[in-house]
Amino acid sequence: MNAGARIRPATGGWPRPFLVVLLLAATACALSSRPPAEPRIEMVAAGLNVPWALAFSADGRLYFTQEVSGQLRMMVPEGGRLRLRPEPVLTVPAPEGASSTLRGLALDPEFGENGLLYTVCTYAGDGGRLYGRLARFTVRNEVAGEERVLLDGLPMAVTNLGGRVKFGPDGRFYLSTGYTNDFDLPQNPAALAGKILRLNRDGALPADNPDPASPVYSLGHRNVQGVAWQPGTSRLFATEHGPTGERGACCNDEVNAITRGGNYGWPVVWGAATDARFTPPVLTSGQDTWAPAGADFYRGPATAWRGSLFFASLRGQALHRVWFTSQGSTRVAGRQSFLAGTYGRLRDVVSGPDGCLYVATSNRDGRSGAQAGPEDDRILRVCPP
Repeated sequence: MNAGARIRPATGGWPRPFLVVLLLAATACALSSRPPAEPRIEMVAAGLNVPWALAFSADGRLYFTQEVSGQLRMMVPEGGRLRLRPEPVLTVPAPEGASSTLRGLALDPEFGENGLLYTVCTYAGDGGRLYGRLARFTVRNEVAGEERVLLDGLPMAVTNLGGRVKFGPDGRFYLSTGYTNDFDLPQNPAALAGKILRLNRDGALPADNPDPASPVYSLGHRNVQGVAWQPGTSRLFATEHGPTGERGACCNDEVNAITRGGNYGWPVVWGAATDARFTPPVLTSGQDTWAPAGADFYRGPATAWRGSLFFASLRGQALHRVWFTSQGSTRVAGRQSFLAGTYGRLRDVVSGPDGCLYVATSNRDGRSGAQAGPEDDRILRVCPP
């Protein structure tokens, strides 16, 4: 229609109902072409030393590990905001030659009563070789002590070492381990590297593990950095780094739906490559690179985000939202990204008690060309639009 042209009247021209339908269709088309609304962003804390894992307690306190400094910190809700407590809850000395000291963090399901929290620490063994231990601490009067080692001798390396730990809906906790740059370990069921491990709260082996004599829950992983359970189904999802030059391969980061005893293929297959012996991912980055890190399902009231899986990305420097074809499905319907390139590398994301997401940056670890700004590192509050 030319500019300035008039729609002919209904009499002797187009029927009025047709005009209404035409106008509604045009409006719908215009709305569908608009970009997705951006979330609201607020900085919660700044000047941190590489926060790695975030965990909320039932009373609204936010605990987080700092990878490089080896500190466990806490933020306390005051007047509707979170205030960073100046003293660390726990400090673990860095082992010589280690690139990290504290990584994953999980609060006991009864943390409010028993004060128990779980974290992964690294240490240098004989010959300077790096190992990890899953340790439990008791928090009393805002100080963590009484360490108890639940699992020791975890294989570690400078890169590809996993370290995410979270409690599942079944009351067990799950620990991811990287393949530590050893191709022989992920497919070896007797080795703990390249796996997702499952343990009871006291460190004992669950009787319903795939092998009751082993903590291995799934195998064939390269470097799982995020684990999260789908609301309504309690199905476990995991984010995993794809290859970065090994065997001439690149990219192909993955989101996997984890099954008991499942084998996810590394280092035989990766990305969308199919092999009947292995479980394929539900989503891959293809030739793009995300370096997906921490993950969580949104549990707030916003209908636009309900049922969505969010994951942070390091090299991709964005927060990704993934939604599925129906409630409880594993089939991906779409993906979108937020914060792209705005805050640098993103390490973890958790769904907060206020209906918003909390995201940690990772710009002061000196990896992947990260450029730390004057306010790094930060924790961000990301609320639905």
